[in-house]
Amino acid sequence: LNWNNNMNLDKIKKQTIISEYRLHVSDTGSSFVQISLLSSCINDLIEHLKIHKKDKHSRKGLIGLVNKRRKLLNYLKNNDYFKYLDLIKKLGIRK
Repeated sequence: LNWNNNMNLDKIKKQTIISEYRLHVSDTGSSFVQISLLSSCINDLIEHLKIHKKDKHSRKGLIGLVNKRRKLLNYLKNNDYFKYLDLIKKLGIRK
């Protein structure tokens, strides 16, 4: 399984997430979009690991994705705190 770069998300699901979190019409790479795509990927991977408890390689990938999302969230928190709070509330990320 390749969990990097959101390869596991199908096109329709990815487009739905992008259209929901984008800042403007052609936005595909803002922090909001990246964090929401990573969150979706992380949630899918968590479900996979509930079934396959001994899949250590996927667990390592999950840790990498969580770290990447954490860095993006820290960036957003430092630059626009109120948008950060809104995003974590919308995604249901605890912090």
